Amino acid sequence: MAIRPIVTLGDARLRLPGQPIVRFDRELGRLLDDMVETMDAAPGVGLAAQQIGLDLQLFVMRVDDELYEVANPEILHRSGEEGAWEGCLSVPGYRAWRLRAEHAVVSGQDRHGRRVTISGHGELARAIQHEFDHLHGELYIDGLPADQEILTEEELEARFAEETQAD
Repeated sequence: MAIRPIVTLGDARLRLPGQPIVRFDRELGRLLDDMVETMDAAPGVGLAAQQIGLDLQLFVMRVDDELYEVANPEILHRSGEEGAWEGCLSVPGYRAWRLRAEHAVVSGQDRHGRRVTISGHGELARAIQHEFDHLHGELYIDGLPADQEILTEEELEARFAEETQAD
């Protein structure tokens, strides 16, 4: 296993749509292992192939200590709406308030090519949608309204500290 460099905003590889995974072999297994190690070391909640410079339909996520590996995903369902401060390993140091579906269901394949379906609410739903967007060359900041503020993590922490003191 190896930690791979994470591609950041401005690198054209982040905007590449993913090609389908067609071979479910040891090479794919090694790539997934590298992606999980890279995500955990960052640390992050998810990592898409584009974030390590590969144009593949492949992502990994770890939410509530559950690891998910998904190839060739399709969003089957989205419902509800909720907002949360969202960030991205490819846009390091920044957060923005982003609306997303509160519930999402994705179907794809695992590292062996077997069909997997993941249904989630809250953070898992957000991670599904965030990583799925990466596979289409989209970043979370692309879906923000024009007037939406993007804060540094330090600015966001200061805002939370002010709100806590006001309570």
